[in-house]
Amino acid sequence: MDKPRPPRPSAGPAPTVVLAVALGGGLGATARYGATRLWEVPAESGFPWTILAVNALGCALIGALMVITEERGHPLARSFLGTGVLGGFTTFSAYAEGIRALTDAGRVGPALGYLVATLAAAMAAVWAGTASTRAVLARRRRPA
Repeated sequence: MDKPRPPRPSAGPAPTVVLAVALGGGLGATARYGATRLWEVPAESGFPWTILAVNALGCALIGALMVITEERGHPLARSFLGTGVLGGFTTFSAYAEGIRALTDAGRVGPALGYLVATLAAAMAAVWAGTASTRAVLARRRRPA
């Protein structure tokens, strides 16, 4: 009886996928940087409103992208737009840094508020992006 062959180790992602993610990530991070320059948080406020908004917007766009690419789209669309552009646009590290900065400044209440608000906004935004995109696509498919 023949022994089953062990699965071959993966060679990793294709170079085109790596390039798509890298280029998209650079674009997304540049867009986030632009947002932080356009909507600078006043020093006296110290609350990271821009990063909260960027993460919520990015999550809504990720929800829409998931719906759009599940049926059609170029194979690299999710890699470039999702993992790359939107992954670079949204930011967990700046979110964590905002919590740390608020906590270090003795503003534990706002830090906890930011922690919870970002998670709630992100989840709601993904749901809203997904639901609204599905609704738009369903309307387009209906015969006139």
